[in-house]
Amino acid sequence: MFLSRFRVNTARPGARRLLSSPQAMHAAVMSSFPHILPSDSPTPDAPRVLWRLDQLARAEVLLYVVSPDRPDLTHLVEQAGWPAVAGPENPGWQTRPYAPFLDRLTAGGRWAFRLTANPVHTIRRKEGEPRKLTAHLTPVHQMSWLLDEKRQERCGFRVCEKPANRRLLPEGTTHHKRPHPGDRYELTVRDTRSLSFDKSRSRTADSRRDRPVTVVTATFEGHLEVTDADMLRRTLTQGIGRARAYGCGLLTLAPLAQPGRRTA
Repeated sequence: MFLSRFRVNTARPGARRLLSSPQAMHAAVMSSFPHILPSDSPTPDAPRVLWRLDQLARAEVLLYVVSPDRPDLTHLVEQAGWPAVAGPENPGWQTRPYAPFLDRLTAGGRWAFRLTANPVHTIRRKEGEPRKLTAHLTPVHQMSWLLDEKRQERCGFRVCEKPANRRLLPEGTTHHKRPHPGDRYELTVRDTRSLSFDKSRSRTADSRRDRPVTVVTATFEGHLEVTDADMLRRTLTQGIGRARAYGCGLLTLAPLAQPGRRTA
């Protein structure tokens, strides 16, 4: 497994096109792997290609990629990087083996984390109707999605709780009848976006009638404790939740012992 980081040159037209369409970015990321064909789809337990965009500032956007093979991002450098300064020593991106980090994970370890996900649930609007997949739209419900006990158990971690002296309310909740996360947990929703794009690559008569794909994403930051190292390793290499092809599901960790370090 490999972890790669690429800084996007947001001033370039190619970068703006990629940033405006998760479908286009997905295609660009998958083109980095010569041995993966467009028709290939991973089996449920196989490592897969995951990616995420982190917008740290207006002109600082980082693309992270976790992949079973070492990527060649030359085409991304040419379209959306700084090709004039790229060279043998600095190709325009950084890639490092992921296995040494994954092997360090042990139960009980605590880490800072970042995750962009597609929090969804199913609802039935009328009795007798089939259940419909619907996105969570508020930070409270998005946090509850990640804090779901079964989801955390499957992922091999639990989100850490804040010490009592750092909570605004004694129990860390904000409603006495229907408690929700409030400030009980070391968890924040940094950004929520609704992305709408055309999934079709070709503008045929049939594809023009297709409805655009809409994906609601939420970016979480916080602290977690490892409960099952093997399950967490699986989560880090296979992702969390839906819409993984569109920049969701990639969880990254950073040590808590180094204040100010970005999760990556």
